[in-house]
Amino acid sequence: MKKPLVGALLSLLLLGVGAAPATAAAATSHPAPAPAAAPAVKVKAVDFAGTVALSNCSGSVIRMPDSQSTDHALVLSNGHCLETGFPAAGEVLVDRPSSRTFSLLNGAGTKVATLRASKIAYGTMTDTDISLYELTTTYAQIQSSYGIKALELNAAHPTQGSAIKVVSGYWKRTYSCNVDGFVYRLKEGDWTWKDSVRYTSACQTIGGTSGSPVIDTTTGKVVAVNNTGNEDGARCTENNPCEVAADGTVTVRKGINYAQETYGIVACVGIGNKIDLSRAGCTLPKP
Repeated sequence: MKKPLVGALLSLLLLGVGAAPATAAAATSHPAPAPAAAPAVKVKAVDFAGTVALSNCSGSVIRMPDSQSTDHALVLSNGHCLETGFPAAGEVLVDRPSSRTFSLLNGAGTKVATLRASKIAYGTMTDTDISLYELTTTYAQIQSSYGIKALELNAAHPTQGSAIKVVSGYWKRTYSCNVDGFVYRLKEGDWTWKDSVRYTSACQTIGGTSGSPVIDTTTGKVVAVNNTGNEDGARCTENNPCEVAADGTVTVRKGINYAQETYGIVACVGIGNKIDLSRAGCTLPKP
């Protein structure tokens, strides 16, 4: 785990086809036209707006696709960032009182407000590594008071090869890389996570970046939450997760970092932005 934890900027790769080299003179007085350039990949501007700094980690104010402006806002971070300590393997926290505070950042990374939780709506380190705090303020109140919109969770599974940014409110740093692939099981100490995102090597996240939103630069939506990396090359120990394939093969990738997908959260949030683990399609672990 990267606590206190992950964020840097990826150079934009523009796809294009150059002009064809000249060929031997043909029986025409006009040169052949160059092939049309492929359209540039459009990207969304990604900054610090909507990210938060916790006492020990990073996080973000997030909304579901169907969240309403009058709903109390949610903050997303890691389960291992909870003020109550690391949840045990198999432990799930739901609706626990909390008065934790979060420093809300604007696009430039400047603190503009202190937000306060009313409860830990959900938290676990089983199958995934997430925490969701419900705030005392609504999305509308945050936007009208500070001009900050919540980041939206993508309801679709992330795509291999997609360009991403990991935005750390704790360090006010952004990391840029791509989704290298997906890990069947990621094991670290007592915990095992399913279908984790593996970054390409450019995202060298550090302690304090835990809980940072992972944003797809094409959609501008959150596809994962940063949580760990193999620091020393050790096998399946704390701060040194290992990849376990479906056939049991174990792979250690020193210096590679990982995140937990967030699309599965969407199906578990119902009317009023409330966590409802009984909803159809919700696969988050239950208490």
